[in-house]
Amino acid sequence: MRRAKGYQDLDESGIAVRSLAPPMPPPQEIEMASVTVVPDDTFTVTQAVNALGFGWFQVKLSLCTGLCWMADSMEMTILSILSPALHCEWNISKYQQALTTTVVFMGMMLSSTFWGNISDRYGRKTALSMCGVLLFYYGLLSSIAPNFLWLLFLRGLVGFAIGCVPQSVTLYAEFLPTKQRAKCVVLLDCFWALGACLEVALALVVMPTLGVHWLLALSTIPLLMFALICPWLPESARFHVASGEADKALATLEQIAQDNGRPMLLGRLVCDDSVGIGQRGRLKHLLIPHLRNTSLLLWFIWMSCAFCYYGLVLMATELFESNPGGLEEACAADCRPLQTTDYMDLLWTTLAEFPGIFATIFIIEKFGRKRTMATQFIIFALCVCVLIYNSDRTFLTCILFLARGIIAGLFQAAYVYTPEVYPTALRATAVGACSGVARLGAMITPYVAQVLLKNSVAIATGVYALAAVLAAFACLALPIETKGREMRDTVTTAS
Repeated sequence: MRRAKGYQDLDESGIAVRSLAPPMPPPQEIEMASVTVVPDDTFTVTQAVNALGFGWFQVKLSLCTGLCWMADSMEMTILSILSPALHCEWNISKYQQALTTTVVFMGMMLSSTFWGNISDRYGRKTALSMCGVLLFYYGLLSSIAPNFLWLLFLRGLVGFAIGCVPQSVTLYAEFLPTKQRAKCVVLLDCFWALGACLEVALALVVMPTLGVHWLLALSTIPLLMFALICPWLPESARFHVASGEADKALATLEQIAQDNGRPMLLGRLVCDDSVGIGQRGRLKHLLIPHLRNTSLLLWFIWMSCAFCYYGLVLMATELFESNPGGLEEACAADCRPLQTTDYMDLLWTTLAEFPGIFATIFIIEKFGRKRTMATQFIIFALCVCVLIYNSDRTFLTCILFLARGIIAGLFQAAYVYTPEVYPTALRATAVGACSGVARLGAMITPYVAQVLLKNSVAIATGVYALAAVLAAFACLALPIETKGREMRDTVTTAS
């Protein structure tokens, strides 16, 4: 039959797609049996994203989002290097060293919900653009801080801007087909691991010659790059639909179809948003009856993840510093700058994140999100218990390598689960709230990893093991398993 402009074709899934074939001349005979007309066909963003598949559009978005994560990782990794350096340069105490880490996480905790609200009300792209500019600006200023108080203030502002980084996962996940979502979000952690390795390598080159202030300045280069590419980030089609801007959502979906070389779906784009446009981005909706148990359990899981992950990062520096292969004199122990061997060991333990990521990709699709996270928490607890026997440096490095890989994969598993379990209207707010609560655990962990560890390794590692075991039970208690589950647009379907 002649393909006129108003006619539609159906793909194998029964969804109408725009034909790419040129108009054919009218035939002499018309076979009515070949005509399939769907006068009121509709589709959702989820159906469109799944039909358009994974292609060049998602690859470009992966690189942009990955750059954001790499920059964030460098700002986080520098914390374990900054404290010992300031101890030697400005003669700050152990509590002040812990405070340099705590103030960053305090800024992140206070701002996470704020950025979640901005993302849900004004768009993911708007929030990330503001984040990129502020993060570069405050990061660069902190490199020229004249004294300890100014450094604390500026690092707190850096933490405030970093609080928006988890929203990049929200944006990324909303453009991923259901089948590829878990793998892609977990693989995003490769950029985090790459950033951590780059920071350690940069410190190895810069610290002996230029010092910590130059390290702070040079670490902002990826932040500048991310800030410059933010104008080219796409806005979430789910956000446009939830905001009543279907035309903008269609334009974004057409761009995906063009980049991926797929035919665009025809019909009417719909979204059954039962939350309501006027109620998007409010923290109190995370505690409605359908979501209360999920939210409370996830908040504890995220807090435990951050407590254990950053605790292990800080403990690695402290354990290497206190175990250089021989006993140091008391006067030298007061100020012992990290040596080349310390940086190399830090680099090895950081590289552990890569096998941890790939292992998580395999098991998260095979065993599900809940059991994967619970198992990883238990293995991490066993690893930190073994850290009590840290007399041998090689053995210590191996245990830290294994624990770092496990906790890195675990953190990404939480990033996979959280956007999947919440509806579009609350997704960014939920991720922001989880990230904010996680920073509470990160604020506490310096006083365990840098202060309590100096008094008793057994008690410090026992605290981390207990937190991990409790979080494992919380994972198993989650009411929803999201393996193979499409991202939802409503609260009622998310329960």
